[in-house]
Amino acid sequence: MNQADLRPAADPLLLLLELARRARAAQSAEELAFLLVNDSIALQPYRQGALWLADEGVKCLSGVVQPEANAPYVQWLERVCRGLPRDAATTVDANSLPGDEAVEWADWLPAYGLWLPFAGPVADPGQGAAGAGGGLLLAADLPWTREGRAVLEEWVDTWRHAWLALHSPSPWKLGVLRRRTAAALARRPQLPWWRQRRTVLAAAVLAVLACPVRVSVLAPGELVPAHPAVVRAPIDGVVGQFHVQPNEQVKAGQPLFGFDEAALQARAEVAAQSLATAEAEYRQYAQQAVSDSKSKAQLALLQGKIEEKRAEAEYLASQLQRSRVPAPQDGIALFDDPSEWIGKPVQTGERILRIAAPGDMEVEAWVPLGDAIPLPADAPVSLYLAASPLSSLSAKVRYVSHEAVARPDGSFAYRLRATLEGTSGQRVGLKGTAKISGQWAPLAYWMLRRPLATIRQAVGM
Repeated sequence: MNQADLRPAADPLLLLLELARRARAAQSAEELAFLLVNDSIALQPYRQGALWLADEGVKCLSGVVQPEANAPYVQWLERVCRGLPRDAATTVDANSLPGDEAVEWADWLPAYGLWLPFAGPVADPGQGAAGAGGGLLLAADLPWTREGRAVLEEWVDTWRHAWLALHSPSPWKLGVLRRRTAAALARRPQLPWWRQRRTVLAAAVLAVLACPVRVSVLAPGELVPAHPAVVRAPIDGVVGQFHVQPNEQVKAGQPLFGFDEAALQARAEVAAQSLATAEAEYRQYAQQAVSDSKSKAQLALLQGKIEEKRAEAEYLASQLQRSRVPAPQDGIALFDDPSEWIGKPVQTGERILRIAAPGDMEVEAWVPLGDAIPLPADAPVSLYLAASPLSSLSAKVRYVSHEAVARPDGSFAYRLRATLEGTSGQRVGLKGTAKISGQWAPLAYWMLRRPLATIRQAVGM
């Protein structure tokens, strides 16, 4: 209903019933407060209205959506309302106020004010709402009539009832449930301390914390060859060509790779030619030694020279033979891209590739420094591969390095090797996470091991 249709000339009882109906239909406290300070004008004309609650201050102002708590007008209203009586409705003007409030009355409000306090609390104090009362302050340009005051008092009492109904506690709210639970517990017979719920619950928690579990750590793991044959560079030189591809099945004696033979071939030919020249010279001096004693003396020197040239030629021939590297055993060739090796100079003993027998695999894990727990002999290890997360490979610890080793990423960790139990259809090189189980300990120790270690490192205790 429009406020322009609510005229004082209409029947005030009908207007009161209409306002009561709208108060009952209000869905929120803000809507109900707005109705009180703005639509009460239908019962008696006024210029300004203010709703004040004892524990919230000025709740709502007529013609204002949201009052500003720090505004001078709101602060002045707060001081005025706190000094007004709480027991009965009364008229208010500048003469009824003390001190500065009386002086500022003409600056803020018209001459005639009406204070309508709420009878009793505004809401249930147990629910945290306003429980210390409040009131409605109206200010008009004309004096208040007796009939208008009576209708306004009835309307304020009706509005308070709607406010209480809106703030009534739900039986499912936490505070009501707590009170009902406390009352139910008070009616129950008192049990011995050892049968009380808190005692049983504490005992159950202690029992769970005392349950023995295996102390375990997680570490990055990988499937590696267990007993690979390492193929190293037999000579100093430049890798010329590869005869196999990565992960190719090879047989024992099969050529793997070879060095650039141009320089070795030239040196071998020069050595062979030098040997032939020395032998020809020796034969010449041997023929002259029959008649010339001086040539006979040169034979021993030429014989040593021949042996030297022969040793050099045989060495270069063996080097030429060693430049063609065969596979030492049957298996799978494990190495990087051949194009990265071809043309690369290598030194004697430098690792080129590995030959791993099919199925000859084990687990390699890197245990971080903070997870270096004591591991018994044959401690169980479970490897969860990233390529097969739903299943794990079982293994037993074979050895753990006694000192930390630098990893390619710059961190330090302990190398762990574990022997697989049974055969696996996985291939070498697959990575995942290894779960390493140590000794048995209470669940409480398993939960607090890392926090306690961190605290000890931080405080030095």
